[in-house]
Amino acid sequence: MANIGIIGAGYWGKNLVRNFHKLKALSVICDKNKDALKEYRAQYPGVKTATDAEKVLKDKNIEGVVIAVPAVHHYRLAKEALANDKHVFVEKPLALKADQAKELIDLAAKKKKILMVGHILQYHNAVIKLKELVDSGELGKIQYVYSNRLNIGKIRAEENILWSFAPHDISVILMLLGESPESVFTAGSTYLQHNVADVTLTTMNFPSGVKAHIFVSWLHPFKEQKLVVVGDKKMAVFDDMSDKKLFLYPHKIKWVDRIPIASRADAETVTFKMKEPLEAECRHFIDCIKKSRAPRTDGHEGLRVLQILEASQRSLNDSGRVVQLAGPEKKDDKKYFVHESAYIDEGAVIGPGTKIWNFSHVLEGSRIGEDCRIGQNVVIGPDAVVGNNCKIQNNVSVYKGVTLEDDVFCGPSMVFTNVFNPRSAIPRMKELKETLVKKGASIGANATIVCGNTIGRSSFIGASAVVTKDVPDYALVLGNPARQVGWMCECGVKIDFKGKSGKCPSCGTKYKKEKGKIKKA
Repeated sequence: MANIGIIGAGYWGKNLVRNFHKLKALSVICDKNKDALKEYRAQYPGVKTATDAEKVLKDKNIEGVVIAVPAVHHYRLAKEALANDKHVFVEKPLALKADQAKELIDLAAKKKKILMVGHILQYHNAVIKLKELVDSGELGKIQYVYSNRLNIGKIRAEENILWSFAPHDISVILMLLGESPESVFTAGSTYLQHNVADVTLTTMNFPSGVKAHIFVSWLHPFKEQKLVVVGDKKMAVFDDMSDKKLFLYPHKIKWVDRIPIASRADAETVTFKMKEPLEAECRHFIDCIKKSRAPRTDGHEGLRVLQILEASQRSLNDSGRVVQLAGPEKKDDKKYFVHESAYIDEGAVIGPGTKIWNFSHVLEGSRIGEDCRIGQNVVIGPDAVVGNNCKIQNNVSVYKGVTLEDDVFCGPSMVFTNVFNPRSAIPRMKELKETLVKKGASIGANATIVCGNTIGRSSFIGASAVVTKDVPDYALVLGNPARQVGWMCECGVKIDFKGKSGKCPSCGTKYKKEKGKIKKA
């Protein structure tokens, strides 16, 4: 289980503390309030506490950091956490500027770390069920969406109501519609604090013709969290204040003498499995760390929401002027190439400079680094990991459980496996055995790598070899089953050894043998 440090354990952070402790992943709680930390020590014996965030960020035992402090500090702390090789879960918004969000995304990719944003409603089973209803056509053609997020307090001074409440609704609406708005306009009013809007109404116009309205306020007499999706067949209501949460209204509009008349119908309760969304969100972060997979609400999703928030704020500052959007970041804008016949699943992460050729498929949760070359008819994933500067030739499948470090070469039609004793009639994915191919290794054409083994750094697997056990660093192996017949230099040339000393005849690099292994002299 991942070791998680939580920075900020106050108003919302206390809920994150509770859930990560429940999941047995909580290692340290960091907050400036010493009295609160004293209470946490009593409540969670064995969990460390700290007042200095820098110490948490530099603690090598901490794998992931959860940031639940005021939004003005999100960018700085997330950047420092990534720089210290931590996976990061930051509460919304990801940052206060799109350029800052892009910087965090690039840093996370460079460091090969998870960057996740706390858009909790995407982990709410009622919202997930609502997405299924939209995608299945149960509601018909979607006509408009509106969301009310209203309450009395908590009133903030460091951010206005738009930035405090609306990110959740923007995130969900983008997810439900599967498209990005062309334009946005926001009107609002300030009553309590100078230049801090207390009430805003935002309208998003989508290319499909759908309009979405978001009404947020912390000056409302009662709490309301309601999302309505209106289709031409049925209407759906997600009411987070109701015990049953999700309802369908099969209302009809009938035309009589060319006049539309509403025909009302009783609400239908939609059933789904109830569970706490925050626990699901926290568990998802842990799973993403464990499996090296992209989160559902990753940095790119956080950036899309942030771009709309920025446009909405510009509109609000200019008395509700319509602001045109250039559109959120698209795959085609990410500086990598995908052939028109290839397919990239939602949730896959691909680094800049990578090229993916004909009829290849990258499945969800997979991560491909920078400057890779993916040949024809290659399948990667789900949840596979490919490092930087890898070359995967034609007809190769990199299955779940396989990790390729940087500079790995996979020859044409070589084979990875991930289950040792497969049967068609007996599911065995829970028995998956992981395979690690270390930096600089080469695997020849038609070779087979039996799962559960590690292919050593700069090793060389000959064509048609069948690897059934771990391969040492720099080893040259051939045959079926594969046997070691020599040692290979990092440059790919066989090393000439005399006794315990060796030298590459091509590049001149010197090596020495120690206890059956070799390393550079």
